Order: sequence, then C-alpha cells, then structure tokens
Amino acid sequence: MDCQLDIFFLEAVVNGLLLAGLLALLALGLNLIFGVIDVVWICYAELVMVGMYGINYAYKGGMPFLVAALFGIVLVAIAGALLHFLVIRPVLETPPINQLLVTGGVLFLLQAAATMAFGIEFKNLGIRLGSLNIIDMSFSWSRILAFLFALAGMLALWLFLSRTFIGTAIRAISQDRQIMPLMGVDSRKLYLVTSAIGGGLAGLAAALMVLQYDIYPQIGLQFGPLIFMICVLGGLGNMIGGFVAAFIISQFIAVGSSCFHTEWGYAVAFLFFMVAIFIRPQGLFGSRT
Repeated sequence: MDCQLDIFFLEAVVNGLLLAGLLALLALGLNLIFGVIDVVWICYAELVMVGMYGINYAYKGGMPFLVAALFGIVLVAIAGALLHFLVIRPVLETPPINQLLVTGGVLFLLQAAATMAFGIEFKNLGIRLGSLNIIDMSFSWSRILAFLFALAGMLALWLFLSRTFIGTAIRAISQDRQIMPLMGVDSRKLYLVTSAIGGGLAGLAAALMVLQYDIYPQIGLQFGPLIFMICVLGGLGNMIGGFVAAFIISQFIAVGSSCFHTEWGYAVAFLFFMVAIFIRPQGLFGSRT
C-alpha cells in the first residue's frame, strides 16, 4: 500500500477527474434513453464497441481521423435508431423484464457477430498523442482531449434539450408520457429521435475511446458494468445525478488503483456502490416513489 498525500496522489486524483468525463458521457446517453423511453439498454456498451470498430476500419481505409470519428458517430446513431425501431418498439408495452431480455439478447448477438467478423485479437489505430508533463506529473493527451470533448458533447446536448423545439418536446415527454400524445405530439417519432441521440453519444464516446483503448469484441464487458453502476448510483434517468456519480466512481477507481492495485480500485468502487444503494435504493439523486 502506498497512499501518501504527495505528487503521485495528486496525479491520481487528476487522472480520475479526466476519466470521469468519459464515464459521464457514457452514462449520459443511457440516462437520456431511460428518462425519455423508460427502457434500459443492456447492450449500450456494445453500441460503443460497434462505433470503435467502425472508426478503426474507416481510419485504416484512408479516412482522416476526424472524418472517421464523424462516420462512427453517425453509424452508432443509426444503430441506436434501428435498435429502437426493430427491437424496443415491439416490446414497449410489455413488462420491463421483456425489455431487459431483448436488449440482453442484442448484447450477446453483437458480441458474437463482432467475434466472427473481426476475430478475438486486439486492434488499435496506432495514434500516439503523447503526454502533458507538469512538474513530476504526466497526463495523457488522449485522456485530456476525451475529457474536453466529453464536456463539449454534454454541453451540446444541454443546449439542444433547452433551446430547440424537439429538445423541449423530449423533456416534456420524459416528465409525462401519457398527456403528450393527447396534445398532438407523436411520441413514436420522439422516441426514435431520442434513441438516435443516445446512439450518437455512444458514437462520440467510441471516438474518444479509440485513442485510449484497444478494440476487441468484449470491450463492452469492461465498461458496461461501470455505466450501469453510475446510472443507478446517480438515479436512473437523472442526467445530473449520473454526471456526479461518474466523478465519484472515477475517483474511487483512480485513487484506489494508485494506493493499492488496479483491481482493488474497481473493487472499492463497487463496494461503495453497494453500500450507497443499500442506504438509498433509489440512488443518490433519485426520488422516492
């Protein structure tokens, strides 16, 4: 154990802050979908995997990285809309367990399809951005850029939801799903748009993650549990709660990994989650029903 309040501890805290931006972006898309449609996409992290593979092959096919990243965002946005239209819409009126099962089936389908199509070997873009060195601390530029773009993506979503007609309608239907159709609002179109936006956020996360992580079919298993833990801890459907929860969990991971081992950092984060949910089952920012 080495957990002294020195420069390395400060480096771990800042790295945790940078990680939080990416985790918050991942949780934001899932919380948006749940808050509006009231369905949890178990396969959300696998959509990120699809985007990472799309960006990888677009970049290696000759596209500049920014164009490949835009391609990945559009690809996953379309995948999100198709997921809702083909899988979610037919089970919207069924019990929640049915919705969980079908999205869980999509999870295994995407993992199996990726394994058969791309193999099990790890892939990466081969882009190295270097590090920012301050005093004796080192911060990866890829993680810094991911944090900044994640914040920009969250700000763009907030502006869309608060300043546009469609965004206002999405916020309204998330508050009362029964009365909005009586006011002439086509809830089916709003659900489709929301799914596309949620997919686009997953695509943005994929574009940021390909600069930091290798791509392989089971990468969703690395981030999927973290995403759901953050969403539940913040209060399902509560986007601000998910944002705060991402910062809490990332600090447990980063500081715990610095003080002990990486596995212990995740173990401490999950332990905190279990204790917090035992005390507040509705989440830190959820409301009691």
